[in-house]
Amino acid sequence: MRSLIQLLRPHQYIKNGFVLVGALFSHQWDIITLFHALLAFFAFCCMASAVYILNDILDIEADRIHPVKCHRPLPSGAISRDAAKRVLLALVAMSLVISLFVSYWVVFFVVTYFVINIFYSYSLKHVVILDVFLISTGFMLRILAGTLGLDIAPSVWLLLCGLMVTLFLGFSKRRAELLMLESNENSSSRLARRVLDEYSPVMLEQFIAVTAACTVLSYGLYTVSPETIAMHGSDDLIYTLPFVVYGIFRYVYLLHHRSRGNDAAKDLLTDRHLLITVVFWVISTLWVLS
Repeated sequence: MRSLIQLLRPHQYIKNGFVLVGALFSHQWDIITLFHALLAFFAFCCMASAVYILNDILDIEADRIHPVKCHRPLPSGAISRDAAKRVLLALVAMSLVISLFVSYWVVFFVVTYFVINIFYSYSLKHVVILDVFLISTGFMLRILAGTLGLDIAPSVWLLLCGLMVTLFLGFSKRRAELLMLESNENSSSRLARRVLDEYSPVMLEQFIAVTAACTVLSYGLYTVSPETIAMHGSDDLIYTLPFVVYGIFRYVYLLHHRSRGNDAAKDLLTDRHLLITVVFWVISTLWVLS
């Protein structure tokens, strides 16, 4: 059971919180909408676990010679490849069934998410810059599932903010991988992503700076847009901006001084400052919108 849980990577489910953003900011908090949002969330949880298993199956040989990944259930032999394939198919089926209870849009978005990740896992993860954009696309599909999938019109500024913050996290992940290689003289190029050969520290630092600035700018503009103020009947949402700025600065600090950035979900759950910032952002946002 422990190996199965490790294979599913449930701590990564926090990323599916992007599905709930639409219901939160649309001010549609009725029982039916919230219930459908939770169903869409669980549908993406199932599909995300299926994608992780697919990646592990494809990378099993490379993971066996990796000093850390060799302890994962598949390369260590704790779970067989055939068993993993059966779990993968079951998760895909569960995701589709759950999605059908919400809307055909949610079915479309979870299927698109899975198809994109198939292409990503087989070849596109080796294409510089496009690899990060495809990761970001997965998050954008979550946001669309929580908006269009629930018959909620998505805000253009909110979509832009979601795009920028996920690109920021993606490029930060690549920078963290480069930092890990730089700090370990014994690292073998065979153990690293091939796409890292196409990135340079200076280029990634520029990408991180641009996406971080665009995240702050787009979220700030969203909070003061006339459409947002009219929808919520308040212009106080701007007071949640400092939490966003602090969270980004804290993440950059963790990237360069605490050897973090490889796993955004784990970083959020293990760093007290980052976790408290997110909690206060959620509380302040609910307080302003209520």
